Amino acid sequence: MLGIGTIAKKVFGTPNDRKIKATLPLVQKINALEPEFVKLSDDEIKQKTEELATRAMKGESLDDLLPEAFANCREAAHRALGLRAFDTQLMGGIFLHQGNISEMKTGEGKTLVATFPAYLNALTGKGVHIVTVNDYLAKRDAEWMSKVYTQLGMTTGVVYPNMPDAEKKAAYLADVTYATNNELGFDYLRDNMRMDLSEMMQREHNFAIVDEVDSILIDEARTPLIISGPSDDRSELYVTIDKLIPELTDEHYELDEKTRNVTYTEAGNEFIEQRLKAAGILPEDQSLYDPESTTIVHHVNQGLKAHILFLKDQHYIVRDGEVMLIDEFTGRMMQGRRLSDGLHQAIEAKEGVTIQPENVTLASVTFQNYFRLYDKLAGMTGTAATEAEEFQEIYGLGVVEVPTNRPIARIDDHDQVYRTAKEKYEGVVKTIQEAHAKGQPMLVGTTSIEKSEELSNMLKAAGITHNVLNARHHEQEAKIVADAGKFGAVTIATNMAGRGTDIQLGGNVDMVVMEALETDPEANPDELRAKVEAAHAEEKAKVIEAGGLFVLATERHESRRIDNQLRGRSGRQGDPGRSSFFLSLEDDLMRIFGSEKLDAVLSKMGMKEGEALVHPWINKSLERAQAKVEGRNFDIRKQLLKFDDVMNDQRKVIFAQRREIMETQDLSEIVKDMRHQVVEDLVDTHIPPKSYADQWDTEGLYAAVMQRLGMDVPVIAWAKEEGVDDEAIIDRLCDASDEMMAQKAAQFGPDTMRSIEKQILLQTIDQKWREHLLTLEHLRSVIGFRGYAQRDPLNEYKTESFQLFESLLDSLREDVTEQLAQIRPLSEEEQQAMMQQAMAEQPELAQLAPQEEPTGVALEGFDENDESTWGNPGRNDKCPCGSGKKFKHCHGRLV
Repeated sequence: MLGIGTIAKKVFGTPNDRKIKATLPLVQKINALEPEFVKLSDDEIKQKTEELATRAMKGESLDDLLPEAFANCREAAHRALGLRAFDTQLMGGIFLHQGNISEMKTGEGKTLVATFPAYLNALTGKGVHIVTVNDYLAKRDAEWMSKVYTQLGMTTGVVYPNMPDAEKKAAYLADVTYATNNELGFDYLRDNMRMDLSEMMQREHNFAIVDEVDSILIDEARTPLIISGPSDDRSELYVTIDKLIPELTDEHYELDEKTRNVTYTEAGNEFIEQRLKAAGILPEDQSLYDPESTTIVHHVNQGLKAHILFLKDQHYIVRDGEVMLIDEFTGRMMQGRRLSDGLHQAIEAKEGVTIQPENVTLASVTFQNYFRLYDKLAGMTGTAATEAEEFQEIYGLGVVEVPTNRPIARIDDHDQVYRTAKEKYEGVVKTIQEAHAKGQPMLVGTTSIEKSEELSNMLKAAGITHNVLNARHHEQEAKIVADAGKFGAVTIATNMAGRGTDIQLGGNVDMVVMEALETDPEANPDELRAKVEAAHAEEKAKVIEAGGLFVLATERHESRRIDNQLRGRSGRQGDPGRSSFFLSLEDDLMRIFGSEKLDAVLSKMGMKEGEALVHPWINKSLERAQAKVEGRNFDIRKQLLKFDDVMNDQRKVIFAQRREIMETQDLSEIVKDMRHQVVEDLVDTHIPPKSYADQWDTEGLYAAVMQRLGMDVPVIAWAKEEGVDDEAIIDRLCDASDEMMAQKAAQFGPDTMRSIEKQILLQTIDQKWREHLLTLEHLRSVIGFRGYAQRDPLNEYKTESFQLFESLLDSLREDVTEQLAQIRPLSEEEQQAMMQQAMAEQPELAQLAPQEEPTGVALEGFDENDESTWGNPGRNDKCPCGSGKKFKHCHGRLV
């Protein structure tokens, strides 16, 4: 019997169906315009872009321009790439323009889809960012799609790490800019650490299209982007503590695999305390519970985590003497990423490699808060529906499932559950042998490098030729994936399963043509392509006959999305295919989340060794377990975001303030207001309002004025005058400080003074913000304990961080005022001394220093050894020897 919900869907359609239906009139309109645009010459296509841009600038809405813009873009893409966008691709582009996530299956041409909304939104002249998961894809997509944008008369840029500033700036000024999420986030932080507007790279955050949006906005959003600088070296302490950790036994710590956390037991604390004392790290009269032991406790905890929670070849690999983290979702190495809080150093100590110094945070931002800066955000991926709630709640993004161009013909088998991992892998090898025997290409998914290599050894023993794709071989990723659809190919992959590179049945024609041209650059590309396509058609027919690509997963991931990504590699563009999941009760997910019940069921059924249980109910219960884990991970991310939102409000204020300072030419009024506020605060502290004269601390005020304002004024005498109150003292101090700063401005010159004020303001803001970030990190790490006192940690954090921010602004005023009060022009002697010191420290500067040419004539009768023949030159006069130098820098130099 059908449920009420099912009946309602049959009558009214699902919300997704209704969204699809709403785009059909627009798609028909674009199709109706096609004959008109086919007739346009190449120049007329570019002229059309100019016309549309002019209309957009004059205020015509982008929604009204959409049909013409999409028709123009479709025609340009057809001419530039030979690809005519399907109606489903136009739909995907419409949803992106509306600020949604277009869920499009693998092989539906998402790279081309992005060009439509990017072109339309770039007509405003504000720029569009297309975000990819790695630098290879950013460069590949930019190079590939730039042909379309060039055909349309638009510019394309690509941003990648370590590129020259001038090139990066030009890339950001392009109409459409391709970049990775990391590089965009880091450039945003770097821009907000610049000292001059002209050095800033990014312009406004107008519109971003995020490719593989689930990977970037959910998987990678768990860790913030941090720009850091080195702190004190403590490598010896890490090494010493690392030697103690292997002595621990199971009774010394408790491991919680569900939350990936490990803590010392009471016995463990006692044991480690004794060993620390014996090693001379912890003083005899000090315990681990003393406040003085905080740093040691921190190191001991990180050492334990490094040994128990972080496994080599699963969470990281050691390459060229460096610990490289592995992304658990894509299986790729995370170049340049380091674990914070000393954890990375603890792993380096464990692996015996060089320990890099710990870092202090200079600036940080989460991906959530970076991408929420954009006026409009959109995304595309093959798998987003399972995380629709999170996309909506955090980013305000709706998820729309775009229908495939051709119906999916893939067969999805029910999961096969074995009792032990050994039985499972035997079943996997047997299935691979059967499929390989008929030439069916296979993509085998594993969850770690270690497991991919174990399976590889088993296949070698069985005599099956295969490729392994994991973080160790990531350079050959595109090539291995391109070959994965060939007849008889077997490819083992860790989670990454070829994101960004299509697995085409029979092999990837473009890749073969490209390789052949590299080997023989003289070959005719058209003849070569025709030859390769003929061979490919033959091979593709054989692969289809064998059943298409068979995706076999050896484990389920915590997230259904990752499983769906792997499954989605098969059955692209209506191709036949098959997917199957092989599981065992010893798998991490099964072991941690409820394998006891299944084990009991299997025992009752009296299953023989090597047999697998296959039933739709098992699929359902596994999906429920995965949904639970996803829900828990979402809650963790949501909680982290709530805390980061508090800091984000403050970050926006600081960054906006910095920008305002850089944009303002004359900051003298701001500096003056700060100085007057400092004066008021000093007087309030030492002469409280409505207090009697005998309660005034005039000596303290005199000392504070000397320190903060650099002025020796008769405050004590003023206070003794008849009828003088705190207001009068404030006025006199303000007048005196204004006069002093006016004199300084006259000494330096107004332009130099304005420049000094700007530099001091920016440097002080940066220094204060860095200190504030560190304080917030420490506050965040201990605030959770407030929960034991029945107080909400988040509210406590909000209150205390606001108080800390207020004190940051107060101390900012004081520091800027104090530094400006202390500056003075250097005398010529001091300048000369500084130059000589610099030359002594860096001899190469001596060659750069302007050499004074002898321009004078020696005084008549000048004798170097007889001072009476030198006349009576002043110290700044030309030297009588005729060198052309000043006397004080030549023969008059004081020895």
